[in-house]
Amino acid sequence: MTIVDTNIVIRRIRNKEPISEDITVVTLVEYPFVLDYEGFRGSILFPTTKDYYLAFEIQRRLAEKGRMKGFADLLVAAIAINNGEELVTGDEDFSDIAEVSPLKLRLVR
Repeated sequence: MTIVDTNIVIRRIRNKEPISEDITVVTLVEYPFVLDYEGFRGSILFPTTKDYYLAFEIQRRLAEKGRMKGFADLLVAAIAINNGEELVTGDEDFSDIAEVSPLKLRLVR
């Protein structure tokens, strides 16, 4: 199972490519047009209390290294981890998150 980040969703819609992977509600809020896209066939994952707690824990680990991240990225990573999904993104900030967590990450250039 795979989650695609907002930057991948935007790229796929611009290129008229299908989106069969899941997205998070973060992507829905950042790019609401995904719901109008006929090529979107994935699910929308919403955070749980467990996701918020994990995002907090990841931020603490990042803070120890002086590399804190924004809330949205932390929440997306936590949702992916807790759902056992790989995250596909073009955002290199997730590399730091993957260093301090079990995030399965595929960076796309």
